[in-house]
Amino acid sequence: MRVITALIILFFPAWLMAQADITQHIVPGRSNSKQQQQKPYVILISVDGLRYDLVDKFHATHLQQLRGNGVAAKAMIPSYPSLTFPNHYTLVTGLYPAHHGLVDNAFYDKKRNETYRLGNRKAVEDSSWYGGTPLWVLAEQQQMVTASFYWVGSESAVKGVRPTYYYRFSDSIEMDTRIQAVKNWLTLPEDKRPHLITFYMPQVDHEEHMYGPESNQAEAAVHFIDECVDKMVRMTDSLKLPLNYILLSDHGMITADTVHQLSMPSAIDTTRFKIPDGDVLVHLYANETKDVQPAYSALKQQAVDYDVYLANDIPARWHYGAKDDYYQRIGDMILVPHAPKSFNFRHRKSLIGKHGFDNALPEMQATFYAWGPAFKSKLQIPAFENVHVYPLVARILGLTITEKIDGSLEVLQPVLR
Repeated sequence: MRVITALIILFFPAWLMAQADITQHIVPGRSNSKQQQQKPYVILISVDGLRYDLVDKFHATHLQQLRGNGVAAKAMIPSYPSLTFPNHYTLVTGLYPAHHGLVDNAFYDKKRNETYRLGNRKAVEDSSWYGGTPLWVLAEQQQMVTASFYWVGSESAVKGVRPTYYYRFSDSIEMDTRIQAVKNWLTLPEDKRPHLITFYMPQVDHEEHMYGPESNQAEAAVHFIDECVDKMVRMTDSLKLPLNYILLSDHGMITADTVHQLSMPSAIDTTRFKIPDGDVLVHLYANETKDVQPAYSALKQQAVDYDVYLANDIPARWHYGAKDDYYQRIGDMILVPHAPKSFNFRHRKSLIGKHGFDNALPEMQATFYAWGPAFKSKLQIPAFENVHVYPLVARILGLTITEKIDGSLEVLQPVLR
């Protein structure tokens, strides 16, 4: 565990470590209505980077047993781009990234003349960047108490609402303490007890980035997660509550080609375009519209081992083109490398494991398991898109969806008893 912690410190952006706020934040004056006190419970666990095949590849026996008593998908298809922030927010809004506004881990907004970066805490906590209605907001609006031990968006008052109980991201809190917090929440009086809990676990993603998804370190991280989930389930089983677990991930991982990386194409005039950090997806935002077409034509002639798309020509299956860009945050052009290659404009040391590529690639596929009284037992289902998780959770909790979403309950309705 010391090795994992050291790597997290090395890899994670400074904001994740700089402000060691380990206190629980509680929004006062919240309580479950009498009606909501009778509802089931959902614990939504994200294991960042848990590729669809790793539980079996590394023989994570507890997760194998838990999914065997419930539902297991062949895979879950992440939204494009298959990156952490866009997909975590998709899971809790039921919206594709271009529809909820987090179109990348880093992107530029022309209207605001500002850049959003996952490493900028001020932006991360600014609710004006976030569209949609996260599950905890939906629940709180309907007088159901929620809690979050980390999730993208949970530190920001989206629509003026945070979870009743939440933490600012910090790796300073030991995993056993986090698990104990879940039990503590579930032993609160009925009017104060959260019925939706989100719980985020970053360890697998970190080890894959540093050593690759096939590495011994990634295997050790999967086993660490396996033990933690088993501990949480055993600890909460004693409470005799109607607890439903959904364990999933945001994306998969591929071993990157760190030798043959792609340099800045000479066709790009950096004085004419804003280019946020990006290696598996590069956005080009033109300072002047007249520069787009000439640059596009030149890039198309140069393109080797990557594709270049105008905003109007991005593949429709990604739901990422100009007509889907509700917040106008996707570049006038995007450059998409052919996996496992990636761009390295700034000649930095490259990570061994990468994600963010075409969400149709098997290596980008995520995990979905679910068990508890709401779910059928010993059920295997085909791969599905992650936008459908939102209406599933809303149905289990008896919440009314109040806005148009991209997910549909019909897709996952068959997993329910």
